[in-house]
Amino acid sequence: MTMLRWPSGLRSLSARLALLYALIFCISVAVLLALTHWAAIRRPMGLIEQDILTESSGAAGLYALDGQAAAIRMLHARATEIAERKAYHVLVAPSGEVLTTNLPSVPRRLIGWRRVEADIFSGGEEDDHMALMFGRRLPDGAVLAVGRDIEKIDDLRRGLARVAVSMLGMTVVLALIGGVLMSRAIGRRLESVSATARRVIGGDLSERIPLRGTGDDFDQLAETLNLMLARIELLVESVHRVSDSIAHELRTPLARLRANLEDLAVTHPAGTPAAEALLDQASQEAARLQSVFDALLRIARIEVGRHQRDDVAFDLAALLADAVEFYGPEAQDRDIALVTAIDTGLCIVADRDLIFQAVSNLLDNAIKYTPSGGTVQIRATRHGTTLHLVIEDNGSGVDPQYLPRLTERFFRAPNSGQSGTGLGLALVAAVARVHGSDLAFETSAAGFRVIWSLVDVAVGGDRPKA
Repeated sequence: MTMLRWPSGLRSLSARLALLYALIFCISVAVLLALTHWAAIRRPMGLIEQDILTESSGAAGLYALDGQAAAIRMLHARATEIAERKAYHVLVAPSGEVLTTNLPSVPRRLIGWRRVEADIFSGGEEDDHMALMFGRRLPDGAVLAVGRDIEKIDDLRRGLARVAVSMLGMTVVLALIGGVLMSRAIGRRLESVSATARRVIGGDLSERIPLRGTGDDFDQLAETLNLMLARIELLVESVHRVSDSIAHELRTPLARLRANLEDLAVTHPAGTPAAEALLDQASQEAARLQSVFDALLRIARIEVGRHQRDDVAFDLAALLADAVEFYGPEAQDRDIALVTAIDTGLCIVADRDLIFQAVSNLLDNAIKYTPSGGTVQIRATRHGTTLHLVIEDNGSGVDPQYLPRLTERFFRAPNSGQSGTGLGLALVAAVARVHGSDLAFETSAAGFRVIWSLVDVAVGGDRPKA
């Protein structure tokens, strides 16, 4: 299939826009001139023609009823009346004799619509006039023609024609100038986008498309592209940080695993307690490495959209109760109280497995960082279409300067006092993003608080069956 290709000079969008602008401008001027012609010429001429037809019918009727004399008196009275447009008439007898007329000369043909010169000579000077006449043949063979002066309309028509001719060239020039200016303005905006894209391709991910602050379509597009560039920059930086973190996190456990295996192979015979201890340590290190890779893979699948969400309608209150029951024994062993204040009927449409995983991570963190004898509070309420989940502990909290970094992979706040992979909150943040929800952290002397605001998209609509 052959695709339609623009000529080389019109392949640029700016050039085509300039041509389109010029074409629309010319058409607009042509339409304006046509409307002016209709309003100033055609419409008045239509009214004059109606008047002439009415007068012709009246004079013919009077001729038929009262005879020639009555018709002539009526025509003379009409010719002498003061009106905007002078009245003209011709009455020719069946024999061909002109009975009455106020035209300078009687044209040969009178039947139908005729344009007749009605020049007036006064003091040796000629005053140009043009009359529009309508003539009809009467039943006895006489011919009656009446009309009105249209010189002013003719003058206006000629003036409009001269204006149209003079405006033709000017319109084309102005249209081309306007089109070129518009195309250059659009071209500059597009070039700024292209220039930014080239710099980003060159490796400078901090570049952004400049905004003019006009709020127009280009500014809106630039804002959207800038958000995309910011997201790309964040993802690339995350990849770099994750690469460094993976190398750092895996170096130590892999070294320990290798040392234990070498020690086992060299110094401890199989089946001895020391060998069993080394094997147990190696197994723990391998399990930790497996958990790290599993968490990384799960986060990556969620963030790039490869995890297929299985949205169902479920009761968030019941899910929280299951999570609290699951972590109850661990909290009891550490003498930590789990206090709940959960509203009933918190139905929401979301991926239940992902939500449960995120809630589990939050509870695990809260219990891990709460000292013995402390309390972890789990609160859930609905406000309109938003469900607010708050998990709060009375541990040592987090230094406020580290709050923005809590969702970074492998990040652990200094002096946290706890070991871990540093991936728990990163997974929670990924689940929150994929559900379009807000996740916030607050810290104070009283402890640490996580606020998760989930929007129920199915409120007011049909929910899928669980």
